[in-house]
Amino acid sequence: MPSMIEALHAVLVSLYLLTLGILTIYGVHRYVQIFLYFRHHRKEPTAAGKFTDLPKVTVQLPMYNEMYVAERIIEGACALEYPREKLQIQVLDDSTDESRGIAEECCNRMRRLGHNIHYIHRTNRQGYKAGALAHGLQQATGEFVVIFDADFIPTPSMIRNSIDYFIDPNVGCVQTRWDHINRRQSMLTRCQAIFLDGHFMVEHTARNCSGRFINFNGTAGIWRRKAIDDAGGWQHDTLTEDIDLSYRAQLRGWQFVFLKNLLAPAELPPEIVSFKQQQHRWTKGQVQTAVKLLPSIMRAPLPLKVKIEAFFHLTNTAVYIPAIILSLILFPVWFLNPHMFDVRSELIAMSIASFCGLLTASAGTFYMLSQKAVGRSQLATLGLVPLLMAVGMGIAVINAVAVLEGLFGRKDTEFVRTPKYGSAGTGGHADWKKKAGTFQVKKSLLPFIELLFGLWVTGCLVLALRTHAAWGTVPFLAIFAFGYLYVATLTLQARWLSTRARAQAQKAAEALQPEVLAA
Repeated sequence: MPSMIEALHAVLVSLYLLTLGILTIYGVHRYVQIFLYFRHHRKEPTAAGKFTDLPKVTVQLPMYNEMYVAERIIEGACALEYPREKLQIQVLDDSTDESRGIAEECCNRMRRLGHNIHYIHRTNRQGYKAGALAHGLQQATGEFVVIFDADFIPTPSMIRNSIDYFIDPNVGCVQTRWDHINRRQSMLTRCQAIFLDGHFMVEHTARNCSGRFINFNGTAGIWRRKAIDDAGGWQHDTLTEDIDLSYRAQLRGWQFVFLKNLLAPAELPPEIVSFKQQQHRWTKGQVQTAVKLLPSIMRAPLPLKVKIEAFFHLTNTAVYIPAIILSLILFPVWFLNPHMFDVRSELIAMSIASFCGLLTASAGTFYMLSQKAVGRSQLATLGLVPLLMAVGMGIAVINAVAVLEGLFGRKDTEFVRTPKYGSAGTGGHADWKKKAGTFQVKKSLLPFIELLFGLWVTGCLVLALRTHAAWGTVPFLAIFAFGYLYVATLTLQARWLSTRARAQAQKAAEALQPEVLAA
């Protein structure tokens, strides 16, 4: 029996060191991004001149069943400050519910007001968003194409403040920075806002200003039509058609410009199921893009720094798998041999403690820096770092599944849209939960797996406290346990609310049926 325990412990220690090593490498890469940010963040892109004769622009608004925000985005696009005779607006609507009527009526109303707006409805969702964008391009008249998702509220001056960067014939895309109109709606939206601020302010700034590749984020940006065509057009063999096209265009030599001070207000998913669906799609699509394009990137005549950054960018979501493994074996590794890291192995103990601290500090530094960059309190962010890590750990299960699906799954996976509630618009925040009930939450075992993981880690935490063993694991166990339980509980609550809302709607419909028949 002792030999079996020793063998098990040896396996766990090996797995522990492997996962910790992988996470540490990606943690160090965060420090590289922080260094690049500090080195280059004062650089501001400048336009090579100004258009004396403004070019034609097509605005594309892809949407699918967006009943709560369709009218808002259409009206926002029509409010863009650009000569009407040079602005074409396309509403690319694949809706199958009452959203279609809402969007079409709004388009007709805007057309009567003099806007060059076209309602384009497909009878199928072939290619999903990428397919809709490609279909719209066949009828587009603009030399440049602006894309807004339905949850955005276009800033009227957006085109006028970014179009002149295309004076440089090598610029293929200009990306603006997302802002978050419902940042303070809940702890979940605050965490999402900080995650995205880190992506835009630190990652995009570091990559773009240092000559590395960045990606168009699918919305709130402008493409040169010629760059889209030259890169092979929109393709739908990945779920992140935006990253895919971005890398293909930059491999063709097109340059990208990131405008960190030009904001694009948008709505964050206010509930956990929408957030998890979005994260799953982004994670799986990024892995699919890595499988598709990394070989070409590594063979291309590019600077080594570009290849290295592209590797880390396209593979960083893979860390969810070792993160889950580490969370599950962290305590057993220490508990099975409490004296493993005693004074006789001081060097190993210090090394592993340093790795843990490095990994934790990199996330805290990264997000605190992003909040300083957007003008928010670093001190307040410091207090949120454990919560940020917990939420990141809580969505690790669904994202780990996404990584495996991206590596081994089918290519024709459905593009699952993120529901939008219009909760941060004129209607306020109070009614989003009522709206959330109108969206069906699919049944899945994942919340129960998250719950089991949370209970397991909680049990390890309690045992660590009661036995006074492996005290060094306690802070990490607490973060892991809270993250799993928080995400699982919110998911099950959302499922219950959705089921109850549908049951109430069905009951109301049945109650009205006799009155209708009588009439």
